[in-house]
Amino acid sequence: MSAIEITEQNFNSEVLTGGQTVLLDFWAPWCGPCRMMSPVIDQVAEKHPEVKVGKINVDEQPNLAARFSVMSIPTLAVIKNGKTQATSVGVKPMEAVEAML
Repeated sequence: MSAIEITEQNFNSEVLTGGQTVLLDFWAPWCGPCRMMSPVIDQVAEKHPEVKVGKINVDEQPNLAARFSVMSIPTLAVIKNGKTQATSVGVKPMEAVEAML
């Protein structure tokens, strides 16, 4: 399964309901480290179909970035049962992202 775009409009239905573990990637197109993380996020989405992977463009979704207190990007957040279980800032290898799950 590939990563999906998360917006304020679909946040509740995609992230907070369904009981599925969700990995959120807060990013921006101008962010070099975010572009470095993108293939890793895509690999997680392909390798772990049990995890919903969503990308949040902080420029287009500033309220969601504020809701998660995102100060630096890339920021990853793992949501389980509607609650944040883990967060990470900066470029991480695949193994570190998988360990968060």
